[in-house]
Amino acid sequence: MGKAKPGVEGEPEPEATPEKSYHELVENVNAIARPLASRKLTRKLYKCIKKASKQKQIRRGVKEVQKFINKGEKGITVLAGDTLPIDVYCHIPIMCEDRSLPYVYIPSKTDLGAAAGSKRPTCVIMIKPHEEYQEAYDECMEEVEALPLPL
Repeated sequence: MGKAKPGVEGEPEPEATPEKSYHELVENVNAIARPLASRKLTRKLYKCIKKASKQKQIRRGVKEVQKFINKGEKGITVLAGDTLPIDVYCHIPIMCEDRSLPYVYIPSKTDLGAAAGSKRPTCVIMIKPHEEYQEAYDECMEEVEALPLPL
């Protein structure tokens, strides 16, 4: 007699945790999360990530992103600002700067994973360019490059 699955036999599904606002998420961001995307840019990046994941044009996770940055692949690197310990991914921005790749932090790894179509939180995603969503990609690229780099 195993556990009953939620939603089976007319049981109401357990309520998901309520979504936090952008400002609540920003409070949990770690010290190295610079440049941090604005609320508007964060939404644009989520939309671009959703489109890219449908086309299989994203790289997900520290190991995979690091490998493809080293291979010279181009794209926007999106990092989650609430990842702890920071040692897990603190080398990625340096790699991006060395190769002149744009990168940006967003406040939530859970939302980043969800935008990529995963149930698991994700701390790093690279969005590769593709003609299906080129307009959204270019818009995000322009705004990310306009952000000031940390000193």
